[in-house]
Amino acid sequence: MFNIINEIKKAFNGDAWHGNHVMQTLNNVKPENAFKHLIPGAHSIAEIAMHLTSWTEEISSRLSGNSAAEPAMGDWPSPVEKTPQAWEKIIFDFKIANEELIRISESIKDSDWNNDTTDERNRVLGTGVSKTELLNGLVQHHAYHSGQIALLSKFSL
Repeated sequence: MFNIINEIKKAFNGDAWHGNHVMQTLNNVKPENAFKHLIPGAHSIAEIAMHLTSWTEEISSRLSGNSAAEPAMGDWPSPVEKTPQAWEKIIFDFKIANEELIRISESIKDSDWNNDTTDERNRVLGTGVSKTELLNGLVQHHAYHSGQIALLSKFSL
C-alpha cells in the first residue's frame, strides 16, 4: 500500500500538497512562542505538537494489532518544562513517533491494508476502520493541526 504510506511521509516530512509538512511548520516556530497561549482558550503550539505525537503513537499501536485506547500520553498532554530545550525535545519526540509509524506501516503487507482494525466502529475514537482509513485519518489530523500551528505562529508575529 505504497500510496497511503507515501501520504503520511509527505504530511510528516515531505512534499505535502497542502503546504509545509508538519516538521517544517514545527521547525519554523520560535521557541519563545511555542508555549504561549496566543488565543485565549486555545491550545499552545507545544500542546498541539504533543497531541500530534500522542496520536501518532496511538495509531502505531493500533497498526501493530493492539486494541484502541486513549494515547498513553493522553489526548492533550501538557508540557512540564517550557524552555527552548523542552521545545526541541517535543519536536524530536514527534519526529521519532512518525519514523516509528512509517517503519510499522512499511512492515504491513499490501494485502492487509484493507483489513479492519481490531475494534468495533466508534466514529469519535476513529475505531473499526481499515488500516488504510486509520492511517489516512492521521494524515488528515497532521494537516489539520499543522495549519493550526502555522496560523498560531503568524498570530505571534
